[in-house]
Amino acid sequence: MKKGVDRRVQRTHRLLTEALVELIHERGFDAVTVQDLCERADVGRATFYTHFADKEELLVGGLDALRAFLREQAPLSPGARPLAFARGVIEHANEQRRLFRAVVGKRSGQVVHQTFRRLLLRLVREDLEQWAPGHRRLEPAIHFLGGGLMELLTWWVEARSPLEPPALEAEFHRLSGPVLASLDKTRGRAG
Repeated sequence: MKKGVDRRVQRTHRLLTEALVELIHERGFDAVTVQDLCERADVGRATFYTHFADKEELLVGGLDALRAFLREQAPLSPGARPLAFARGVIEHANEQRRLFRAVVGKRSGQVVHQTFRRLLLRLVREDLEQWAPGHRRLEPAIHFLGGGLMELLTWWVEARSPLEPPALEAEFHRLSGPVLASLDKTRGRAG
């Protein structure tokens, strides 16, 4: 949450976000209604609609907060090796496995899955555009790496893989290495 935001607003957002995660885990995103969210969070419908247009906006708000947190942990800097944000995503997924199963797992629903996928693509895009601006192969690399991270996280939380977060991060960077190397060889040659 941004500094200076009213505590009551923060509390309402937190309660609704927690309710959304619980209900996605129990029923799946598609089966959750605004009324369900309000009842679970003990928040009135008018209050919900004061803050959010619909459940999708609530979901996006939670993921925007995650993106801001990840960028705070791994800020963009010129010349830095890209994809440093992966550590934060993996650590967050590990700390919040139940949440991540709800977001990327079988019960997430298409909207949740696609919204999280867009978050990962945006993070990859920010890194690669900073690292190899204007590269002609940037777009395929963004989608390949973002999709790869999405699938790796999905496998990890759904299969309840015994890999520890540092090992999963190392595996992601190992698998990403050839793509980054192909961009690095021609970095600066945007043609």
